[in-house]
Amino acid sequence: MYHAPVKDMLFVMKELAGLEQIAALPGFEEANADTVQAVLEEAAKLCGEVLAPLNAEGDRHPSYWRDGVVHATPGFGEAFRQFAQGGWQGVQHPAAYAGQGLPKLVATPCIEMLNASNLSFALCPILTDGAIEALLTAGTEAQKQMYVPRLISGEWTGTMNLTEPQAGSDLAQVRSRAEPQGDGSYRLFGTKIFITWGEHDMAQNIVHLVLARTPGAPEGVKGLSLFIVPKFLLNADGTLGERNDVQCVSLEHKLGIKASPTAVLQFGDHGGAVGYRIGDENRGLEYMFIMMNAARFAVGMQGVGISDRACQKAVAYAKERVQSRPVDGSAKEPVPIIHHPDVRRMLATMRALTEASRALAYVAAAHCDLAHAHPDEAARVRHQAIYEFLVPVVKGWSTELSLEVTSLGVQVHGGMGFIEETGAAQYYRDARILPIYEGTTAIQANDLIGRKTVRDGGAVAQTLLDEIARTLAALETQPGTAFASMHLHLSQGHQALANVVAFVLENARRDPNAVFAGSVPYLKLAGIVLGGWQMARALLVAAEKHATDPSFYGAKTATAQFFAEHILPQAVALEVSIVSARGGEGILALSADQF
Repeated sequence: MYHAPVKDMLFVMKELAGLEQIAALPGFEEANADTVQAVLEEAAKLCGEVLAPLNAEGDRHPSYWRDGVVHATPGFGEAFRQFAQGGWQGVQHPAAYAGQGLPKLVATPCIEMLNASNLSFALCPILTDGAIEALLTAGTEAQKQMYVPRLISGEWTGTMNLTEPQAGSDLAQVRSRAEPQGDGSYRLFGTKIFITWGEHDMAQNIVHLVLARTPGAPEGVKGLSLFIVPKFLLNADGTLGERNDVQCVSLEHKLGIKASPTAVLQFGDHGGAVGYRIGDENRGLEYMFIMMNAARFAVGMQGVGISDRACQKAVAYAKERVQSRPVDGSAKEPVPIIHHPDVRRMLATMRALTEASRALAYVAAAHCDLAHAHPDEAARVRHQAIYEFLVPVVKGWSTELSLEVTSLGVQVHGGMGFIEETGAAQYYRDARILPIYEGTTAIQANDLIGRKTVRDGGAVAQTLLDEIARTLAALETQPGTAFASMHLHLSQGHQALANVVAFVLENARRDPNAVFAGSVPYLKLAGIVLGGWQMARALLVAAEKHATDPSFYGAKTATAQFFAEHILPQAVALEVSIVSARGGEGILALSADQF
């Protein structure tokens, strides 16, 4: 069973992400504490009672392709109808297009629950969210009115079509073409692969957003345009017309997320798929990045969600599995394994990483809300820059740590974790895609270096370092072992991050191999330190409010101390691998022929 951690979610939203400040922004007045709690409790009910029970079913009985038609896992269609009818697709989208217009900070825990309960199912609404964002940003008003309300209602779903057999991460290699017609439409031709929920039977229509080249377009990514290609063409009144010339020719067979159909789509086998350009010609990748950024944040939340699900399952097993007497001799009979020190270490690691990544993601979501709704333009710009800095960290670090957390979940189960029937292995397999799709961890790390650190001369990084310094000053005023540990290790992490930022700025142009060889360690270091910062802030709140709920805030204190003593010290080692050891030299010492 999955039980959404609503209490912890609300703690992070209120105490760390500033829900009260977000609710004071123009347009977000309805996001008061009572409303938000009600929303989260309803989301928890849907995810726990409807979606979570289908998770293992989807792994055992994946979606399948037959004669061009894709059939979803039994039960998914009805679950999707409940999801859509409950208005969950529209939580963060504008009321003007039939959404609920709530802040991203409120939508984020809902997305976490969705991913924790059923990762394969969650991918469908996540891709639809991205399509909605792209249309709202670059579409004409007529396109918005035609497509967005139907995507929000769940009548239709959306996809993102970038990858081709020869064009994975290198989108300059995209060869799909779009030929203009006399009526303003285009005919598209080409093959797209790895299209998540690219074909299915859960909705009436599927809106494909497709990158393609128009005749005479420049080479490389500067020649890509973005097109709407619906599965079914639309009549003038918006009703569905004839089937478009886009077909699913196969589904991939995958390690995990088996219930999510990953399609190979063929455009234009019978005269060309009808498409409509979004925005200006040759600006497609710019628009697609809007969709990709939304999807990258959501994938980061997949990392948080699946980590929490694996943690819950491991804790439940550790409390019931009886093995061996305690090492301290406190009992003469075997005890539940949760009493053994190393099992406690594993469970505490899982918990600490999950809570830190959740907190960092929710704080990022709040910056996104401030960037969109703050009345002061300078403040909007500042918060947007912080949000954009945090997105690759949320995506990269949260997904990488999900591999550690889900692997530890298998380890806690021992041999039974290796047996599929227990379910622990599914989380491990499902998590393995997360550091790969929507931009690998290396791509996120390269983005963190190039666009987010070097481009502004480290300005946003320094802003965050200054904020951490203020938290360190607050820690100094508090007595107790937990505060002393947090101050010591966060101080060291703070210095390690500052040193690496300086190294990146100094060497990015004169020795790019050295810098980019350490790009993923830099991203992980940033995640550990920024996550540790959130745990330090949580520790300060827990000390202040401990008497109101000793069990909850005591657990917060203990988890923060564990993070300080067992996770934060990794930051110093990562700094050494990047700066002191000049990691690029060791990485590049072997020639290609020597491997």
